[in-house]
Amino acid sequence: MGHTPHELAAEFPEHVTKIHDLKQADAHFAKLADDYHELNRAVHRAETNVEPVGDLDAIEMRKKRAALKDEIYRMLTA
Repeated sequence: MGHTPHELAAEFPEHVTKIHDLKQADAHFAKLADDYHELNRAVHRAETNVEPVGDLDAIEMRKKRAALKDEIYRMLTA
């Protein structure tokens, strides 16, 4: 499949160390990061037609990914 865009390390390169540390220390953050990773991969598979989904499903997946990313960012910058 190659490079998957929107991975957390690529989205927040200045917070890579903090992402790693929070994954180890904060179960809630680790769950959010795992959920984001799983959803991001699903969005990528849909966008590349590996596992196509309907337009509305794709929009909802992207909205959910954005909400997860926003929550992760809030925790990284708190």
